[in-house]
Amino acid sequence: MALLTRYVWAQLSPEERVELMARPSAGSDALAVAANILSEVRSEGEAAVRRYAQELDGYAPDDLRVPAADLKAAADALDPEDARAILAAADAVRRYHAEQGYKSYSLETWPGGVAQRRVSPLDVAGLYVPAGTAPLVSTLVMLAIPAQIAGVSRIAVLTPPVNAAGPDRTILGAAHLLGLDEVYALGGAHGVAALGLGVAGLPRADRIFGPGNAYVAAAKALLAQTQGGAATDLPAGPSEVIIIADDGADPDFVALDLLAQAEHDRLAQVVLIAFSDAFIDKVEAALEARLDGLARRDIALAALQGSKVFLVNDDADAVAAADAYAGEHLIIQTADPEALCARITHAGSIFLGPWTPEAAGDYAAGPNHSLPTGGAARAYGGVSVEMFQKTTSILRFDARGAAAIAPTVERLAALEGLDAHRLAMAARREKAQEGGL
Repeated sequence: MALLTRYVWAQLSPEERVELMARPSAGSDALAVAANILSEVRSEGEAAVRRYAQELDGYAPDDLRVPAADLKAAADALDPEDARAILAAADAVRRYHAEQGYKSYSLETWPGGVAQRRVSPLDVAGLYVPAGTAPLVSTLVMLAIPAQIAGVSRIAVLTPPVNAAGPDRTILGAAHLLGLDEVYALGGAHGVAALGLGVAGLPRADRIFGPGNAYVAAAKALLAQTQGGAATDLPAGPSEVIIIADDGADPDFVALDLLAQAEHDRLAQVVLIAFSDAFIDKVEAALEARLDGLARRDIALAALQGSKVFLVNDDADAVAAADAYAGEHLIIQTADPEALCARITHAGSIFLGPWTPEAAGDYAAGPNHSLPTGGAARAYGGVSVEMFQKTTSILRFDARGAAAIAPTVERLAALEGLDAHRLAMAARREKAQEGGL
C-alpha cells in the first residue's frame, strides 16, 4: 500500500509547487459560524454563552469558574510520576524562556532630548487549552510559563468540558501545580467570545493564546479585528511537520516522526523531503509496520493520505522545498544537519539529527511548542515572553532639546504640508531662543 504521494521537485513548475504547498481548508463555514456566535455574545452577553455551552458541550454550571478546591483535588489525584513529569517539563520551559523578554532602555537622541522605552506586561492573558481528543497539558505549560515570567497579573485559563462531568481533571491538576487558580470550564467559539469580550463572569483578556479547532481559530481571528476585542497570538491551523532525510537516516525514526504528527488530527500535515526512491520505500515499509500498533491509527492514516513526499536532487533543492513550505516543525536527519539548518530561513522550530524527535519539543525540551502554521513561519516565530509584554515609548525634551530638534521637525512637517505640526515645533523653538538658547 502506497502511503506517501511522491513528487519530483525538479519536474514541478513554480505554480505546481505553490499549489502543493497550500494547506487544506479547515472548513468554509468556520468564519461565518464564529461571526454569528460573536455577534450573539456581544448582544446577549451571558445568556448566549450559556446557551451555546449547554447546546454544544452539555455543561453550563451556575459558575463557569472552576473552584480552587477542585483544582487542588485534581492535583492531589495525579499519579506522582505524572506530576513529576509535568514539573520537570515546566522547569525546562521556564529555564529556556527566562532568557527572553523585551528590555527597557533610555538614550539621548538629541542634545537635551531623551527617548525611553518602558516594558510592561499585559493586564489579562487568556490561555485556551483544548481537551477534546486529548488533554493538552503540554499546551498549558507552554502558555502559562512565559505569561508568568512576563509578570502578567491575571492569567485566565479556558478549557472546554469533555463531557457532562466537566473539564479534564489532568488539566485542572496541572493548573494547580503551575500556580494557576483562575480556570473556566468553557470552550469553543463561545468561550473565546466570552473571554475576548469579558462576559459570563470572565475577565476581558487583552490577548488570547492557544490552539483550537477551526471555530476557535476563527473566533480568535475575528476578535483581533474587532475594535476593543482581544488580540490573538499566532495564525492557527492544523499541526504540521516537514522532514528532510538523506539515505543515511534511520527510516524507522523518520516514520515515527511522521506518525507523531499525523496522529494529532486528520488534517495534520506531514511532508517528507528525500533524496532517493529507495529510501522512501523504506520509510513506507516502516510506516506500515508502525501504524497497526497506534491507538489513533485511523486518525494517523487519514492524515497520511494527504501527505506529500518531494524527491530532490541535492541540498539546494531540499532547502528550497523546506523554505517554500515554511513549516511549523522542521526535522533534519542528514549527514550534516547543522550545515543544512544554517541555510533554512523559514521554520517555526527546527530539530537536528536522529536523536532529536519533534516529540521532545512538544513536551519538555524547553522551547515553546505553540508555533506558526499554514506557512506563517515566514513572518512569525513561536509564542514567547515578549508576546505577553508591551512596550511604551516615553519622550522628555527640555528647551535645549526642543531647539535642537525643531529645524528637522519643521522641515519635515512643511514637506508633508502639516502646518499645525510645524507651528507646534516652531513655537517652542522661538520661545527657547528667546530664553537665550
